Amino acid sequence: MNRIDQKFADLRARGQKGLVAYITAGDPDLNATKRLAVAMERAGVDVLELGVPFSDPLADGVVNQQAADRALKSGTTLPKILDAVRALRADGCQIPVVLFTYFNPVHRYGVEKFVADAETAGVDGLLALDLPADEVGPWEKMLDGSGLRQIHLIAPTTTDERIAAIAKRASGFIYYVSREGVTGMQQKLAANIATMTAKIHKHTSVPIAVGFGISTPEQARAVAQHAEAVVVGSAIVDRIAKLGAAPDMVEQVSAFVKSLVEAVKGSGH
Repeated sequence: MNRIDQKFADLRARGQKGLVAYITAGDPDLNATKRLAVAMERAGVDVLELGVPFSDPLADGVVNQQAADRALKSGTTLPKILDAVRALRADGCQIPVVLFTYFNPVHRYGVEKFVADAETAGVDGLLALDLPADEVGPWEKMLDGSGLRQIHLIAPTTTDERIAAIAKRASGFIYYVSREGVTGMQQKLAANIATMTAKIHKHTSVPIAVGFGISTPEQARAVAQHAEAVVVGSAIVDRIAKLGAAPDMVEQVSAFVKSLVEAVKGSGH
């Protein structure tokens, strides 16, 4: 069974909600990414999203843009990210991994080869952030033929008709982007999370993970009331940026992540 499916089945059986943690692969370098992945698994993170650094990350706010820049400067490439996932699996790390990528690096790698290599390396899901809906067909077909899950995005502006269409072909989980604009930490949660997740739930039993702007354990706990999982990215990436090469960077980041895990796990039905 795909690790994402297995994880959400386990959470459902325990009556718990999940935490999806996002970090940029290669920030500050790939060795740190591997250490963070192991620490996050230990801290109880349910799914790890690895951002593939790209030179023109249009959907990302300043925090994640700077992370992509640091990762590119450290020499991070898509083949090296797959090598890092392969090394994690060889070391026994079983955390479900989703690659969060713009389509350009995948296109350059070769789409068919990328899907095959990602699956072999131990990746569980792929989210192509900027792939236009009318061009998704061949990509979707390839993913359907693999063991990888295609993670779809739904936004507050997504029409009811489009929500129904996305929900019909969703697998792994649906990523509900809770606010318009770019990624980043926010003081307040979006007002319509409950309404939108209820609308999506009407169309599918595939788990929903809500992200964008969730920065604190309190916010994560509140959002978890309305979805199967909560996604936190910029607040984690920001800590990695501030701690940089500090010897206890991994420990400090994973302590913060553990506080998010505990908040979310305490919010089951």
